[in-house]
Amino acid sequence: MPIIEEPYYCHEQIEIPPILPDILKQFTKAAIRTQPKDPLAWSYEYFKALAHNEIPPVKERLEMAYCSQKTDTGLTEGILKTLHNQLGMCHRIPLCKIEEKWLALGLPLLRLQAIWTTGKFGYDAPWTHFLALAAAQISPTVSDTLALLCSLFTTDPEGSDPAIPFGLFTSLYYFLAAEIGSVPKSHVRHVIQHHAYNM
Repeated sequence: MPIIEEPYYCHEQIEIPPILPDILKQFTKAAIRTQPKDPLAWSYEYFKALAHNEIPPVKERLEMAYCSQKTDTGLTEGILKTLHNQLGMCHRIPLCKIEEKWLALGLPLLRLQAIWTTGKFGYDAPWTHFLALAAAQISPTVSDTLALLCSLFTTDPEGSDPAIPFGLFTSLYYFLAAEIGSVPKSHVRHVIQHHAYNM
């Protein structure tokens, strides 16, 4: 077997871009905040997103999952916020795009399929409806789900009460009440009328 002669390089011949240390520093901070279950797959998705000038799969801050061990979905408010930052600019999102971002965050595919089935989505889904069903996975009640959705959809600065347009709130409430089925329609109408009157 012939030995292949490879050229030797000395340190003067290897150029390190001056921005590399900053890139690695930002990557390390992102990995610490996000705490990916599969660091190798997450690293691939992180650098792929940077290479395509997309938003990388990074949480805004370190957080602990607050879902119970019995129904551990892997979802947290931070992960939902990350998904919304990556996909929220479109009204309808194809399943393949959601699945790509979902798996990049190390979330279980079965959970995505359960949400897709619950929403009776086809090839694509309205982003607000998909995110509402995902938020319902980690919120015990419709009221808690709506509060979580307000914090995800708000454009208000952090620390203030999260507010969203009334039309968006109404459509989310009707959708959740219909899909989850635990809230009577008369109660939904009463709550919407009450909020409309107090605006």
